Amino acid sequence: MAVDLLGGDDAPDVVVDGALRAVRADPNLHLLLVGPTTAAAALIDALDPAERVRITLRPARTAVDMADDLTAARADSTVRAAVAAVRAGQADALVSAGSTGATVTAAALGLGRWREVRRPALVATLPGVSGPVVLLDVGGSLEPSPATLARHAVLGAAYAAVAHGLAAPRVGLLSVGTEPGKGDRARRLTDPVLSAAELPGDARYVGLVEGYDVCLGTRADVVVTDGFTGNVLLKAVEGAYTMAGGSPPDGGAPRAAALLGVAGTVVVCHGAARPTDIASGIALAAHLWRRAATDRVAALIAGDRTDRTTDTEVRTS
Repeated sequence: MAVDLLGGDDAPDVVVDGALRAVRADPNLHLLLVGPTTAAAALIDALDPAERVRITLRPARTAVDMADDLTAARADSTVRAAVAAVRAGQADALVSAGSTGATVTAAALGLGRWREVRRPALVATLPGVSGPVVLLDVGGSLEPSPATLARHAVLGAAYAAVAHGLAAPRVGLLSVGTEPGKGDRARRLTDPVLSAAELPGDARYVGLVEGYDVCLGTRADVVVTDGFTGNVLLKAVEGAYTMAGGSPPDGGAPRAAALLGVAGTVVVCHGAARPTDIASGIALAAHLWRRAATDRVAALIAGDRTDRTTDTEVRTS
């Protein structure tokens, strides 16, 4: 796993700590640490000899700041160096808690996008009352077209089937009500398209869902929305857990999301991630790679034409 040591609000200390936890938790895990040698040395020195041989260093000194333009990912930065390592076959996956936009841009440019995907999506899994709920997009495409929302429904259905082993996942479109015609123009355009679409993994579209369905999981296993709303919702759930005294025993709002639509395994962690969150992000990347999730999701959606819809509004009343 290629780990961006300079990604995140409190990098490199938090990332180093999280990487150390990940190595100790998984005896089969090997890390390629991309960043300043001094930060990496602190991690390597803390390991015993058997663990130390599973660490490789790739020096890089430049970080992409959260306020930087997305094109900064094209510079000689840690995230770009990590992407290059994946492209060259020196790492199987990439984990970064840096700028989401810069990471998505670097991955799309460096690894390439799937032919069927115009806009990659970030997908997170929340612990719903009735089981895991896949939520996307949570920050990749802030203002997607109806065609992109429909495409993300395809991605989410395939991801739920592959990453979580869900049989015939139920897919819902997040809106302000469940009745047809509810929501903004993008939802009104997307809803009839998904109603007629064939989704992968034997998934079925259940229609419009509301915010509480994300936490309950009784109506949908996959909830589709735009990246702006999804990111706000994810952080609101995280804040609610904090107000309630902490996350549920079986896990709370995730601080790591998989990037779907690029030719490689990429996990983006929350910029405010703590060491345990970084370790969880690394574990997620390892899990996805071991399940060949990227290739299997790509195979499931190959040939799908959902993104060829138009933006012509269909009246529902």
